[in-house]
Amino acid sequence: MITECWINGEPGDLIPVADRGVQYGDGLFETLAVKAGQISLLDYHLDRLQEGCRRLQLHAPSEKTLRAELLSAAAEQAAAVLKLIVTRGSAGRGYRFPRHTQTNRILMRHPWPAYPVEWADHGVHLKICNTHLGHNLRLAGLKHLNRLEQILARAEWSETDQVQEGLMLDEEGSVIEGTMTNVFAWLDHGVLATPDLRLCGVAGVMRRHLLERAEQAGVILRVASLALTECMQAQEIFVCNSLIGVWPVTAIGHWKYSVGSMNRQAQRWAAEC
Repeated sequence: MITECWINGEPGDLIPVADRGVQYGDGLFETLAVKAGQISLLDYHLDRLQEGCRRLQLHAPSEKTLRAELLSAAAEQAAAVLKLIVTRGSAGRGYRFPRHTQTNRILMRHPWPAYPVEWADHGVHLKICNTHLGHNLRLAGLKHLNRLEQILARAEWSETDQVQEGLMLDEEGSVIEGTMTNVFAWLDHGVLATPDLRLCGVAGVMRRHLLERAEQAGVILRVASLALTECMQAQEIFVCNSLIGVWPVTAIGHWKYSVGSMNRQAQRWAAEC
């Protein structure tokens, strides 16, 4: 449910049908957590958006404008979710885009999601999705508008299944991410591992924060290809994003895990945001 919406800084909820975000998914988005009127990891969100605009050759809205609009939408909100979409703007039919289109900014405010507290306290179950992620160096890491792989993966289980998130592999069978989260594995030899996202996947802002905090704490980190067998043998698994913080994983399919000290440490780091 959307409680409020702004288009290019003005109240409204209509976008032209010629907008390339509507026609081709030609754009980017950010999902931001608001707590007590403040936006968690705002600088990281803006960094990723600017990098996405550079790589997609989008005319980036000014950071000053974005920051002002986001903070205004967050003001006096105890808890809310902001979704910012930047599209290339309107143009004619065809894939080739004009060099001087005017980007559109769509900002929506949603209520805070009602995830059960026990998912953070006692952990969640993951399903290994049949839908795999394709490799694309140009798009890897970005939060672009083309989310069909995640949509198809999320359709693989229903609300009645004992599953809270899906684990997505790439076309070679390596672990990449959840449908809406990033994945970390605490391995037997005391290494905190997370998949390398240079070929596919979304480089989440909470993932970035946790990697930085773990490095500061002297944890041995590994950002590299992560095999499913390594996850099966891991001591602990957790998933994260900017809204949920950290959820411990207690099962991936038939494999079981305990909620241990690394899960709880990651939750403490996430709570700093």
